[in-house]
Amino acid sequence: MQLFGRDVTCVRGGREIFAGLDFALAAGTALAITGANGAGKSSLLRIIAGLLPISGGAVALEGGDGELTLAEQAHYLGHRDPIKGALTARENLAFWRDYLGGGDGEDLVVSLKAAGLGHVADLPAAYLSAGQRRRLSMARLLAVKRPLWLLDEPTSALDTAGQAVFASIMTTHLAAGGLIAAATHTPLGIAADELRIGAA
Repeated sequence: MQLFGRDVTCVRGGREIFAGLDFALAAGTALAITGANGAGKSSLLRIIAGLLPISGGAVALEGGDGELTLAEQAHYLGHRDPIKGALTARENLAFWRDYLGGGDGEDLVVSLKAAGLGHVADLPAAYLSAGQRRRLSMARLLAVKRPLWLLDEPTSALDTAGQAVFASIMTTHLAAGGLIAAATHTPLGIAADELRIGAA
């Protein structure tokens, strides 16, 4: 399986953010997307996820499920954690499992424990700290299996222990043949090739 982009161009609000971008990401590998603020790191992830229209070029996933779109084979984890405060951590995860498809009740518990949230599974998400909310988003990656993870500043709000947990989760995903593309200003804690946007 391979994700690739050829001559990718992004235009937003009539302004060209980047153009002529080429990249390739093979199964079992990670890509760290770096660059200055406003260079287009988040925009590139959103284009791959199908959340922004591509202005030129092409992005495709080769070797995936031919009956599914690229977006249906990817998880997108953005800046904001999509969490409903009135639901418990477990109920939030159940909502995403049912919405995205896949997994079962036992998987939810396993996913929460893997993210270090087993002890707050039945606590309303409104009471979770920013770091715990980020961990809950991490658990969503585990509860519904998808080969491609698109991560935007994934370690934001995580303390050192949380970053180590996330690094372990990403390492396991890659070892199983998954792919990770992450926009980041800080080290991911895993081996990754670098795609710098806006470099001279």
